[in-house]
Amino acid sequence: MTEKEKMLNGKPYKSFGEELLNERQYAKEMLFDYNNLRPGEIDKRNEIIKKLFGTTKKSFFIEPPFRCDYGYNIFIGENFYANYNCTILDCAKVTIGDNVLFAPNVSLFTAGHPIHFEPRNEGIEYAFPITIGNNVWIGGGVIINPGVNIGDNVVIGSGSIVTKDIEANSIAVGNPCRVIGKITDEDKQYYFKNLKIE
Repeated sequence: MTEKEKMLNGKPYKSFGEELLNERQYAKEMLFDYNNLRPGEIDKRNEIIKKLFGTTKKSFFIEPPFRCDYGYNIFIGENFYANYNCTILDCAKVTIGDNVLFAPNVSLFTAGHPIHFEPRNEGIEYAFPITIGNNVWIGGGVIINPGVNIGDNVVIGSGSIVTKDIEANSIAVGNPCRVIGKITDEDKQYYFKNLKIE
């Protein structure tokens, strides 16, 4: 098994071999161009993302600067929006559903390192997929750790660190992130706390 095959299959692997290093360098070159285009050059930015990502749909908008490791492990649904400073370490597959919003400084980390220093010092890493469902809003500064699944219609409060799966139709906050309530039809009439949409 190559180091890339190990990476993609959740096995311990080393990331600084020629194949993976070259693929990361390619993504960095693409993202250098992406992050340095003029603000009005949206079509050029979108073309770079289409070449870099595993899949995109018709409608998406990713504010620069944006960072990722490889790009080809990122699969976004329709109507995806990521605000400034999004980072996705996509050593494993990252699947994002339709109508998903990321606030600024959201980070998705599929990659990790052993707890014990000896294998870590040998360059051993691992990666597990992250899946985000449809109609999800991820608040500012949220970190999502390896192997996490977030269900449909979830809101993750700003500053949260998500270490475990979050069930659908939930509001979850904190460090570690935990469910604090369920989203109901009654919530449709409010836009912030107890302020009603007229």
